[in-house]
Amino acid sequence: MEEPDFWGDPEKSTKIVQFAKNLKDTVQSYKDLEQQFEDIGVMIEMGNEENDPSLVLEVAEMLSDFKESLEQMRINTLLSEEYDSHNAILKLNAGAGGTESCDWCSMLYRMFLRWSEKKGFKTEVLDYLDGDEAGIKSVTVQINGENAYGYLKSEKGVHRLVRISPFNAAGKRQTSFVSCDVMPDIEEDLDVEINDDELRIDTYRSSGAGGQHINKTSSAIRITHLPSGIVVQCQNERSQFQNKDKAMQMLKAKLYMRKQQENAEKLSGIRGDVTDIGWGNQIRSYVMQPYTMVKDHRTNAETGNVNSVLDGALDLFMYAYLRWISTGAKAGENGPE
Repeated sequence: MEEPDFWGDPEKSTKIVQFAKNLKDTVQSYKDLEQQFEDIGVMIEMGNEENDPSLVLEVAEMLSDFKESLEQMRINTLLSEEYDSHNAILKLNAGAGGTESCDWCSMLYRMFLRWSEKKGFKTEVLDYLDGDEAGIKSVTVQINGENAYGYLKSEKGVHRLVRISPFNAAGKRQTSFVSCDVMPDIEEDLDVEINDDELRIDTYRSSGAGGQHINKTSSAIRITHLPSGIVVQCQNERSQFQNKDKAMQMLKAKLYMRKQQENAEKLSGIRGDVTDIGWGNQIRSYVMQPYTMVKDHRTNAETGNVNSVLDGALDLFMYAYLRWISTGAKAGENGPE
């Protein structure tokens, strides 16, 4: 049988090259880890032979680096679900709390941009809506990078902020909520049937900074899937047709993922679904006053360094989530103590 000519298709050939590079990087990471382990053994032998206490600190530092590299490799093995390797589309919606929640939405948006920057991922804003007085009412951003969806799926749910409000003259503590929805950017044509009469398509003027088409033509698209209530929006592309194509791609992906979750028992019990944006539904709390603490309510992972987390240090929570779902955690169970 003649082998298919993937190289005649630029898109497929690019994916093959990227896949080969990822495999090569994985093998090299293992070799580097193996070399680290051997170097630590040599240093321990040298310390014993020469009875040199000064080598203890050096060995301890090498061991710390080895553990960090080993943990990273272990986490990568958990990113094995069907769409983990895909780019991600992340949407933030301000919830209960008015202006305070819109400000919280802008803080979370910055947090995910900083995390993406540290990972070397590229970001592209697909839809953006300013708050009435301050902050962001909603924003949709595509995050492109290896395993972007695999990492960011841990962020799906309601994020709760407790702080002394800068918008409250009395200086009272206030609680705000923002929902985060995450889906893989599935480029291939999905087997999802959508009838035209099930859709409501609205056009509106794009908002925010952008090219010359912004705010001048009704190029932005909002598609509502009436049976499911799913709403997708796109305003980033240069034409209404491009925005419609991207929005339809997002809608098909959301419907496909919903069907996958309904049919797969292993997914049906995982918490983190976006429900009401308010009390009792949060996956993670960020407390800034009277003490500082970020705690994930599914895994019990926590840290007192709120500023670091808001500056993009999310790996602690993402890794804990990946370990948690790898154990087959079900809804209603407590996370690890």
